[in-house]
Amino acid sequence: MPFPDLWPDHVADYRSSATAPADFDAFWAKTLAEARSHDLDLTLTPHDSGLSAVDVFDASFAGFGGHRVKAWVLLPKGGATSAVVKFIGYGGGRSFAHEHLLWAASGRAVLVMDTRGQGSSWSAGGTPDPVGSDPAHPGFMTRGIGARETYYYRRVFTDAVRAVEAAAGLPGVDAARIAVCGGSQGGGISLAVAGLVPGLAGVMPDVPYLCDFYRSVGVASRDPYLEISRYLSVHRGAEEAVFQTLSYFDGVHFSARARAPALFSVGLMDTICPPSSVYAAFNAYGGDKTMERYTFNDHEGGGPAQEAAQLTWAKGRF
Repeated sequence: MPFPDLWPDHVADYRSSATAPADFDAFWAKTLAEARSHDLDLTLTPHDSGLSAVDVFDASFAGFGGHRVKAWVLLPKGGATSAVVKFIGYGGGRSFAHEHLLWAASGRAVLVMDTRGQGSSWSAGGTPDPVGSDPAHPGFMTRGIGARETYYYRRVFTDAVRAVEAAAGLPGVDAARIAVCGGSQGGGISLAVAGLVPGLAGVMPDVPYLCDFYRSVGVASRDPYLEISRYLSVHRGAEEAVFQTLSYFDGVHFSARARAPALFSVGLMDTICPPSSVYAAFNAYGGDKTMERYTFNDHEGGGPAQEAAQLTWAKGRF
């Protein structure tokens, strides 16, 4: 496979020319204030998963608009003072609890957020998105894309912030020892949370999606970014409005506002998330940061090698 983006000798130097809207921070402050007007109402229902080393709970909390968002919560039997909030890749849901044992096995509490409306492509979910949208291309990338207020990821990113607040309420968990992680879409959600929630103990975005939209739409050769280009091929003349909406959801802008220590990863043969877009977020990131680079990997990135790197990096941090 050829390198699909900038040559490896140059990609690490790439910086995005994207600029955040002047009211970016005000928009998100208002969005989160509206969400917090609803009681978080975290519920934990014991779930018989067949696991003996962790207690599993079928959880839910109030996300954007007070809508119920499902989650798994895994608590080590001996208790935990730190927690990891995990976000899922595009099209997937929280699936089975036993698929999320890595961080629980390390002695940390885990909250796995279901992604509203998703969970029928490669793993199951159970959280509906009760908000409709104008006509959109199949998938999630163009739902409500006509305005920042109605765009799909406004709801998802708000749910994710509330998920961190839910994790802070778990038994025994210290709110100052919460980290977030996720791959692809989950990595992009992690970056959004990093820019919106102060005081995180760590951020671990793997091959993050939802970064440097204009370049990604033009460079990516596989979905989901292509949903946007196909939408624009039908909605001729909507380009300015579409990218104006997306500017409020770009991981580059959230990265610039983040301060927690971060461990990124990138696959230099990634045809879904262009490596330059990952470096755009990395180079904009406002806190201490490390990049794990997998030169000959596509969107799978480091896989288990990256999980091992995360466990090593996390020691002493949270």
